[in-house]
Amino acid sequence: MQLVRPKKFLGQHFLKDLKIAQAIADTVDVCPDIPVLEVGPGMGVLTQFLIPKKRELKVVELDFESVAYLRENYPELEDHIIEDDFLKMHLERIFDGRQFVLTGNYPYNISSQIFFKMLEHKDLIPCCTGMIQKEVAERLAAGPGSKTYGILSVLIGAWYDVEYLFTVHENVFNPPPKVKSAVIRMTRNSVNDLGCDEHLFKRVVKATFNQRRKTLRNSIKQIIGKDAADFTSSALFDKRPEQLSVGQFIELTRSVSNFMKG
Repeated sequence: MQLVRPKKFLGQHFLKDLKIAQAIADTVDVCPDIPVLEVGPGMGVLTQFLIPKKRELKVVELDFESVAYLRENYPELEDHIIEDDFLKMHLERIFDGRQFVLTGNYPYNISSQIFFKMLEHKDLIPCCTGMIQKEVAERLAAGPGSKTYGILSVLIGAWYDVEYLFTVHENVFNPPPKVKSAVIRMTRNSVNDLGCDEHLFKRVVKATFNQRRKTLRNSIKQIIGKDAADFTSSALFDKRPEQLSVGQFIELTRSVSNFMKG
């Protein structure tokens, strides 16, 4: 069977370097003994190195040409190929409610959405690894004070330890992307409860970073919705969102919650 044509609308860039593929596949070893779900296997460049690990493996692929290629070239996957859109799937049904490792050479145009969905199912996904756009990887791994520190940095950093593993250059893909790539690994930390309203925490993080050039005193007004001169008088509100750690965002959320209740 002929090779699959990369499709721009699906954000497909097929990795050609097998050493890099092996290295990406090996990132799942940090969470042994649980199933693995690979997103966007394409022509199986990672899959071929995941299969020998003798772990329960399923792959989810939206592209019908890739699905046909996988069925022909990896017959052992026949009952483990899910032809679907990952973003629309019920993840708790994939392995009957069991935890699994999420991995893949993720489509760059939806990688952030994939990680937001991971957060919604954080109790199912103790480990997420794979390759994404370098810029997004830097954002995920960034700490307070960095220009790349943002919404994803805080929301993911609240629940996962993020490791930026290595950079991948454009010339090992077909077609070469216009940006560099990077391999990351996110492992669930020991936090089971933030100690604040999770929904409000997300609102606070998103509201402040959506106006990241403003101080917290100005950006938090859209959530509080009323005059809060006394509430925002402390030095904390002189800061901008990129200056706050995850812990400080949690404290800010608690304070906002208490103020709104009062």
